[in-house]
Amino acid sequence: MKNKKRLLIAGLILSALLVLFISLSITGVPSFLSSDSQNYHISIVDRGQVFIPIDAVGVVEPENEVIILSPLNSIIQKINKEPGSPVKKGEVIIELDKDQTLNEIEQINDQLEVKSNSLERSRLEGQMSRIDLDYNVEVKKLKITSIKSQLADEEQLLTVGGISSAKIDETKQNLVLAEKDLAVVMQKNAIRLKQLKTEEEGLNLQIEIQKKQLAEKMELLSKVNIKAPSDGIILSVAGKAGEKVANDKMLVSMSDLTTFKIRGSVDEKYSEFIKTGNSVYAFPENEKLSGTIGNITPAIADNKIQFNVHLELSNNSKLIPNQTIKLQVLKSIKNEVLRITADNKFKANCEQTVYIIDSGKMVQRSVYFGMKGADYQEVISGLKEGENVVISDSPITLKKKPIETKK
Repeated sequence: MKNKKRLLIAGLILSALLVLFISLSITGVPSFLSSDSQNYHISIVDRGQVFIPIDAVGVVEPENEVIILSPLNSIIQKINKEPGSPVKKGEVIIELDKDQTLNEIEQINDQLEVKSNSLERSRLEGQMSRIDLDYNVEVKKLKITSIKSQLADEEQLLTVGGISSAKIDETKQNLVLAEKDLAVVMQKNAIRLKQLKTEEEGLNLQIEIQKKQLAEKMELLSKVNIKAPSDGIILSVAGKAGEKVANDKMLVSMSDLTTFKIRGSVDEKYSEFIKTGNSVYAFPENEKLSGTIGNITPAIADNKIQFNVHLELSNNSKLIPNQTIKLQVLKSIKNEVLRITADNKFKANCEQTVYIIDSGKMVQRSVYFGMKGADYQEVISGLKEGENVVISDSPITLKKKPIETKK
């Protein structure tokens, strides 16, 4: 009797297990029943970019190069900063000889003093000339007045017969001559006054010119110490102590360290993908920065192609001069597509069976995948935005059904 009871219980247990197995085969395995439930991860379906990269390397370089020219013909006395040295704004990089400039300033000051004395003398002479000219005019006027008075007296005498008409004619002629003499003197005075004014203006002009020259020399004197216009790093220094330098010759090149670019290199077999304007990602200290390819070096060195990368955020704090960083040149790009996190089990351009988590249960789903990128994989069909997909070492073997790529 006891054996029959035991057999009945065992049969009921087996029946229950069989029903559970059939149920799980239909509905999926609940995640909490799996002994390996901690061995897989979930990817949420979303929309975004999928890209296939080409790995490259790059070196961070300053984007803006500042060139400092020699302000004058001089001699390098001292070089305070060598290439590669950091420099703060206002620090002296090169000291030029200032003796020649000081001598020129002294000469101009001497010439200005002479010109100022000449101007003062000219003004005094002008005042004396004006006094003399005014005096001569007054004398001429008094003479005319005297002749006119004489003529009036003679005309009265003529009426009483006390003088001849010839004498009156002579007096009239003297009056005409005196008036012409006054007119000539006044014209000469006007010309002389203009001459005096021109001479004074000429001296003033010469003085102003030399004052400008003096100001220029003083400004040059303030520039004989070549200073950094901003914080940065010295890239190169031209010349050595004791060498002569010409005006406008390049003395220093430096970076202001405000913005950076990247000098990239990649194997020449990828040359067809290195085009100006192509997108690039840079990864300084695990940060992802977007950029584009700029100039490309035509010559190939050591089987490598060199190119510049211009970053959207070229002033990022993670960028350090001469830092070597990882680059990804984007070979293929698709934007705003349905995607999940890339996984080794998912192949490109094929239909596969995947598992999604629905109400705490793992449910099979047939999905068609498209392009597989570095971080994400394109979903053509079979999934919706927001669904949770198992992407890593699930407790159930994933079945794959490769098919031909649709174009």
